[in-house]
Amino acid sequence: MLKLLHVDDDADILEVAKMSLELSGGFETVGCLSGEEALTIAPDYMPDVLLLDVMMPGMSGPETLERLREFPSLEDVPAIFMTARVGAASEAELFSLGAKEIIPKPFDPMALGRQILDVLKR
Repeated sequence: MLKLLHVDDDADILEVAKMSLELSGGFETVGCLSGEEALTIAPDYMPDVLLLDVMMPGMSGPETLERLREFPSLEDVPAIFMTARVGAASEAELFSLGAKEIIPKPFDPMALGRQILDVLKR
């Protein structure tokens, strides 16, 4: 069972993704509504993979990832971003931060688990 930490400021997206990932099997998910919340939960939760929204109020997804990387136990955890803004420049920036993949929003709940597993196999 893979432990996934999902950070998104939209509670509906967190809920749809959680149901999708847990029903597809292989995932235990914890959702956080902000980067700040993720910083308090992640070190104890010890996720196997991070799923981060890019644009959030307060701390953005990229900022959240940078802060999570400060914890030695989280510096190598694979990170996947989800965003409605897909473009070459923004994708290049996210990959330079160490993103393993970028999933465009709206995402396909039926395919999300497979997409994440495919990224982790690479």
